[in-house]
Amino acid sequence: MHPEVVSDRPGACPKCGMALEPRVAADKEKENPELRAMSRRFWLSLALTVPVLVVAMGDMLPGAPISRLLGGGARNWVELGLAIPVCTWGAWPFYVRAVQSVKSGHLNMFTLIGLGVFAAFAYSLVAAILPGIFPAAFREPSGGVGVYFEAATVVVTLVLLGQVLELRARGRTGEAIRSLLGLAPKTARRIRGDGTDEDVPLVEVNVGDRLRIRPGEKVPVDGIVLEGESHVDESMVSGEPIPVTKTPGDRVVGATVNGSGALVMRAEKIGADTLLARIMAMVAEAQRSRAPIQKLADAVAGWFVPIVVGVAVVTFVVWSWIGPEPRMAHGLINAVAVLIIACPCALGLATPMAIKVATGKAASMGVLFRNAESIETLRKVDTLVVDKTGTLTEGRPRLLSVVPAGGFGEEELVALAASVERASEHPLAEAIVAGAKERGLALGKVEAFDSVAGKGVRAKVSGRDVAIGNRAMMADLDIDLSAISDDAEELRGEGQTVMFAAVDGGLAGLFGVADPIKAGSAEAIAQLHADGLRIVMVTGDSRTTGLAVARRLGIDEVIAEVLPERKVREVEELQAQGRIVAMAGDGINDAPALARAQVGIAMGTGTDVAMESAPVTLVQGDLRGIVRALRLSRATVKNVRQNLFFAFVYNAIGVPVAAGVLFPVFGLLLSPMIAAAAMSFSSVSVIANSLRLRRVRV
Repeated sequence: MHPEVVSDRPGACPKCGMALEPRVAADKEKENPELRAMSRRFWLSLALTVPVLVVAMGDMLPGAPISRLLGGGARNWVELGLAIPVCTWGAWPFYVRAVQSVKSGHLNMFTLIGLGVFAAFAYSLVAAILPGIFPAAFREPSGGVGVYFEAATVVVTLVLLGQVLELRARGRTGEAIRSLLGLAPKTARRIRGDGTDEDVPLVEVNVGDRLRIRPGEKVPVDGIVLEGESHVDESMVSGEPIPVTKTPGDRVVGATVNGSGALVMRAEKIGADTLLARIMAMVAEAQRSRAPIQKLADAVAGWFVPIVVGVAVVTFVVWSWIGPEPRMAHGLINAVAVLIIACPCALGLATPMAIKVATGKAASMGVLFRNAESIETLRKVDTLVVDKTGTLTEGRPRLLSVVPAGGFGEEELVALAASVERASEHPLAEAIVAGAKERGLALGKVEAFDSVAGKGVRAKVSGRDVAIGNRAMMADLDIDLSAISDDAEELRGEGQTVMFAAVDGGLAGLFGVADPIKAGSAEAIAQLHADGLRIVMVTGDSRTTGLAVARRLGIDEVIAEVLPERKVREVEELQAQGRIVAMAGDGINDAPALARAQVGIAMGTGTDVAMESAPVTLVQGDLRGIVRALRLSRATVKNVRQNLFFAFVYNAIGVPVAAGVLFPVFGLLLSPMIAAAAMSFSSVSVIANSLRLRRVRV
């Protein structure tokens, strides 16, 4: 529950006392040692508690009363013998954690449980062994001193039951992640140098290995398809049920499932570098982080236990002073009821459990939250700023138009441009290189390559100075574009992105590149509008091209021809207007704006820098993931508020009732046994409510 608490072995949290959880979800086959220990203590305690209850309440049962079989003193000794294992060995973890909480200064639920159980058991122990030392205020009308072994044992058993149910329920919150782990293959079919195959453990696969994937098999690691064609089910990382066509050159993700075709791939990322491993790491980090709303629970919890102990002391004093006979006994049992029912476990679980379930569900839908704060903040977003290339569009543009100028021929111009762009990672550059390959052109030797962020690239190709970029770059080079400005505007009106070329300081022509809009972009924009968001496109492309894309998608505002630093300023200007801004992008040039926005959303198909700069990543780069993330964020915060409301109301009602405020009017007292049952129910209820997030429709 506390991200700063890290241990190299299972155990209890030194702050809240609850069982520590693995930083990365364990395999489903591994048994939780804490659950196993608590289950063992519960079953033995239950076996001894039932006869304690029978002996204590035997006079109420049909048939021969226990009092005829056992005298009052003998009955106390029988209860004592049965209660000792329960209230010592069974309750031992509660005592240990209670003492640790006092030593560390972090009073928690086990402080109250340990104190309450020990008080009831110690009192009963002394009453059974030395009844003569008690004054009249402790004695019943018959003259005997009452014992509460049944209350102590039932409290221990019910709290143990609550711990078992809680640990099992907490285990279910990680099922989404464990299901991903279970999908990871254990072996790979590696192709040897002589062309034969061998099955090897996944840990022996190296980067560059050629791997064969037969129909129906799982993709072993992340890589590139070299041969074959098939459809791959990527729903385990994207949430989309429709298989994706894979041909040579396409990327495949480890643990996805191959369809009916056979593939040969090259391993590109293995071990901790695979997408699945990164998903696990990001989800684990998010589940350990603290949401801002948790600050309220933390502030209350800091004062809660001392206040409850104070209330228990006041309860004992008041009942001992003005309560009915035996006053002291009533005071003790009501004080114990206050300590037990006021356990702040539900309060401590309210936020972390909802965050854990939400991050797991999000990962199964192809949405990765880096921290809990992003989950809480995303629901407040009213403006989404999006980049165009690679975010709204596929990021795999094609070279459609070439307009030479300055006496250059088309093939010569394409060859020079492709020679320079071969060293660039920008999608537009890839389109020109692909265009040169389609034409069968030979590329020249490149020297002194330089990339100018937000403008373009420059290099020497076979001794000639070549520059490829946008209008801003041509302006920096004092290139006059008037000869082809009409051609450029016409292509932009058709939705093509225009890049200009200059060779040896003179205009050489332009290229028109079209980047297809992603299949889900229009649907995502419509759904985001329906959810009340304003959509702003901020792009380095020309305004004409940006407007053409915006018209097709229904985007509210277009800010075009901006440099990376301008994107940051646009985000800041929107924030200055009081808007809560989310920024979605995929490139290195988007990283500063992603970091500046209240919520940065990176496309998983983009650069690693963008993903590292953003607290939210869409694994498949599909904008519909933002819709899912937004709705899940709203559902999660609503769930947390329900949990906190339940925890606060439960304690607000339970503590006064346990203290006996209803006794003067209704004659009702709350047994510590009922208090223990209610306390366990409250914790399990909070977890059960959190688990509902797994079924929420987003």
